[in-house]
Amino acid sequence: MARSTPKYSTVLVTSCNGYIGSHVDQLLEAGYRVRTTRNITKIQRLAASWEKKYGAGRFEVITVEDMAVGGAFDEAVKGVSGIAHVASVLTFDPDPDEVIPTALAGVRGILKSAAREPSVKRFVYTSSSTAATAPIHNKEFHIDSNIWNEADIRAAHAPGPIKPERAWPVYGASKTEAENLVWQFVKEENPQFVVNAVLPNTNFGRLLDPKLPASTRDFPRNLFRGEKQNLPPQYYIDIQDTARLHVAGLTIPDVKNERLFAFATPFNWNNVLRIMRKLRPDHQFIDDYEDDNLRDQSSGE
Repeated sequence: MARSTPKYSTVLVTSCNGYIGSHVDQLLEAGYRVRTTRNITKIQRLAASWEKKYGAGRFEVITVEDMAVGGAFDEAVKGVSGIAHVASVLTFDPDPDEVIPTALAGVRGILKSAAREPSVKRFVYTSSSTAATAPIHNKEFHIDSNIWNEADIRAAHAPGPIKPERAWPVYGASKTEAENLVWQFVKEENPQFVVNAVLPNTNFGRLLDPKLPASTRDFPRNLFRGEKQNLPPQYYIDIQDTARLHVAGLTIPDVKNERLFAFATPFNWNNVLRIMRKLRPDHQFIDDYEDDNLRDQSSGE
């Protein structure tokens, strides 16, 4: 099959030391060279494993100290055929002014750098399901490419004291506003490259390096340890499938200007506990959830 991004060319992936970014092995497996913007000291174990599996010269690092600085990505984008902008602000700070401006500046900056580099043919933005909607308990509703999480934007910027519970709406607002910026840039600037966005819901699955920063991959482990998780019922996707959707957005000619929703199947914590009990019958687990906000009565089986 013809590829929009030529095989053996170099793809820039911002931030390979996060849960999604660490699965650039899917790009390496597809035959690409990968450049990342993280300091090599943060991904030494991953880099060593990739070199052992895929050979020397397939992976390189260019350090970008602050993605919010204008022109920060100018050097990193030189000569690349595709870009996957995975990096974001994942501090879960409840103050929108500490999260959203940096996220927007990073997206704006890398788009401008990409538009100045004629070699770039594809750009994939790692958005989130929260750019479309936050989980809504026990309500059936429709999601399509025209839906946006306006509720989290309102909640993130609402007047009043900054309390910890605002952290999730601030994160949702940052992804919503950042993805909106991507499509606004495409409309106004008409860049030479094709843009797609990947919107994964909860990522579970293979962990390539146990020293990676905390993320959704820790939720099942914490539950196994007896720590109740407060994430409401929603959808999950295998982390490597999320990575494969990035490859699809970078390479498949017919995938153009798409919001790729990465929702595999619904889950709730009672589902997860049931699987864990089957796998580890000798382990003492916490009791099933009774809180209606944390269990989905219609999808328990």
